[in-house]
Parts: sequence; C-alpha cells; structure tokens
Amino acid sequence: MSQKSKTPKKFAAYPRLNPLGIGRDISAADLIDQVFLAYNGGRVREAAHLLVKKMLPNDGYIGMSLTGALTPAGLGKSCLIPLMKAGFVDWIVSTGANLYHDLHYGLDMQLFSGSPFLNDVDLHRDGVIRIYDVLFDYNVLLDTDAFVREVIQGPEFQRPMGTDEFHYLLGRYVSERGRKLGLEDSSVLAAAYECGIPIFTSSPGDSSIGMNVAAMALRDSKLMFDVNRDVNQTAGIVYEAKSTGHKSSVFILGGGSPKNFMLQTEPQIQEVMGIKERGHDYFLQCTDARPDTGGLSGATPAEAVSWGKIDPDNLPDCVVAYLDSTVSLPLLTAYCLSRVKPRKLKRLYDHRDRILAKVRTQYLKTGTVKKITSSRKVAKRSSSVGLK
Repeated sequence: MSQKSKTPKKFAAYPRLNPLGIGRDISAADLIDQVFLAYNGGRVREAAHLLVKKMLPNDGYIGMSLTGALTPAGLGKSCLIPLMKAGFVDWIVSTGANLYHDLHYGLDMQLFSGSPFLNDVDLHRDGVIRIYDVLFDYNVLLDTDAFVREVIQGPEFQRPMGTDEFHYLLGRYVSERGRKLGLEDSSVLAAAYECGIPIFTSSPGDSSIGMNVAAMALRDSKLMFDVNRDVNQTAGIVYEAKSTGHKSSVFILGGGSPKNFMLQTEPQIQEVMGIKERGHDYFLQCTDARPDTGGLSGATPAEAVSWGKIDPDNLPDCVVAYLDSTVSLPLLTAYCLSRVKPRKLKRLYDHRDRILAKVRTQYLKTGTVKKITSSRKVAKRSSSVGLK
C-alpha cells in the first residue's frame, strides 16, 4: 500500500472526502451518495441513509409532519403521494392549509408557476391569489370552499369525530371526484383514503377547511372535531409500534404545531398516561428554523430527549438538515424510491378503534389512578396554603 493511500489512525472512523466529478447522467440518489458530503449537503446524505437503512427496514412505523405551503407548490403530487403509495409513510400530521390546497389538485383546479416579485395590488385587482411564486384565480378558493361545504352536509359528518376520520371521509369524496374527472394520484387526501393512512390536523380551526366547518355550525351542522381522540389516537399509533417490537420514526418537514403534535405522543404515553416507554427511535427533520431565536427551541433532537420524546440511546441516529423542504423532500423521495422496494401498506386507519382501545387498556393498568389520587392530595394541600 502506498504512503498516499494510507489513512492516519486518528481518521480511521471517518470516510475520506474525495468526491467524483459529476457526470451528465447521474441520478438524484447517486448525486446524494457521491457529492453531498459536507455542510447541509452532508446532512441530506445522512438523512437519506437514516431513512433507507434504519427507519424503513423491518416494517418500522413512520409518521410524517407537514408544515409550510408544500401542496400548493405541487409537492403533494410529486413527492408525498409516491411515498404514501410505496408504503413509506404510515401516518401524517399536517396543517389544515396543506390539506385545503391539496383539494385544488384533487378537484382539477389550475395553479400556475409565477414570480415572487409581482405587483400584489395588480394581482388583487385581477382576482389573482399569490403564495410566494404560486398563482391561482380567486375562484379556486370559492369553488374549493363550496365543495367542502357541500360534502360536510352529508349525514355521515353530523357528529363529533377525530380529524383522521374527517379527512378519511373527505378523502373518499375527493377520490370519487377524481375518478369521475379521470385524474390519477392528484390528491394527498384521496391517496390517504385509498391507502388507509390516517391524517391528523393539530389545529383544525386554523385553515379554510376549519373555517368552512365553523360556518356550517352556524347553520346547525353537528360536525365537531374531537381533539381528545386525536391526542390519544396518535399516542396509540406510537404505542402500537413500540409494543409490537417495531421502531417508531418521525419525518418532520418544517416545524410548528404539526411537529409538536407528532412528538408529544411520547410524553402523552410516558408522562400523562404513565406507561413505561423510551421515546421515538429515529428523528429526521428538514427545517430552516434556528433554536437560538425560538423557532426551533424545545424541539431539537437533544432537547427532545429531555422531554422523553426521543430515545436517548438513539440520539446519534437523529438528523436535522437545515434547508428548505421544497429542496430536501424531492431529493429524499427520489433516494428512497430508488433504494428501497415498496412496503406493504399498514392501513393504520382501518385499525384505529383497536389501536385506541389497546392504549386505553394499558393506561388503565399502569397505576395512573394512584397518581391521580396523589395529585389531588397535592392540589388539596396547595389550596390550604392559598395556592390556586
């Protein structure tokens, strides 16, 4: 072996940084493996390897959270639906806005690629809506609102329900409309219905879907979102994974409320329900937020360990790639689809009642009643010294 090829002992644990030149026909997956070697490119490579080598194998459970205007930019059709149909996403927490704008595609409405530097006064005068560089007619909103209101007047919606059930029922209508329009793989909601993937919204009133539901309540609609079921149902999914010997992973795009709603499942299991658990096994996030400004505080992998959200033994297997989801998601989608065979769909929605019953039964067996009694004694003592 020549002197040039020897690796000093102190660098034995680290691969040499010596990339190949980029060829004209290189695939996205090979680009990640061969060229994304340092800085946030290196983090994307780590994220890709975490997905295919640890999160997806052995039928691991993967929850995905969606924040930011991803579906208006077409990432539902280009990335999310292929991942869902391949069995690479098992449950989702999304902003309501992403699901609302997903409906535009599911109903074959037109969105256009524009510019972030257009005159918004002129756009408003012409009835054009702008989401950064995505443009569409104001009537798209009105027609989507009308579709939602028409659907939720159905008798199956006239009762309280979890947001996963609401999105499943709504997705059925979108799927049926898509078939009539000759569409294929156009809507995340429709794909979730077809694949049995539960979709939750952590803030169901914070979107145009929630606004239409609220308006219909003024017309005596009985539809209400059961957020208590959502909290327990998501915790049940994670408990189902861990109690059956599977790994539980979170794939977080952006941050915000969906991220916390997905991560709080473990504190719900451990801290509130009193069920012995260790936290999510794998954590992958793509974000442009920073912890020192508060945008990411309390939710970096290391901080999440202190909350019990992440298994401390698996902290080295947590990756944060600091870049835009519109860049990272297509790359990671291409990587997964080229490196991993499709998995059998878990269809967790089909088992929602059993999953909830299972975590409820375990909750009632963990001595939590004793803990509740103790907390009442503390409250009584606090009250006696003037604490409210």
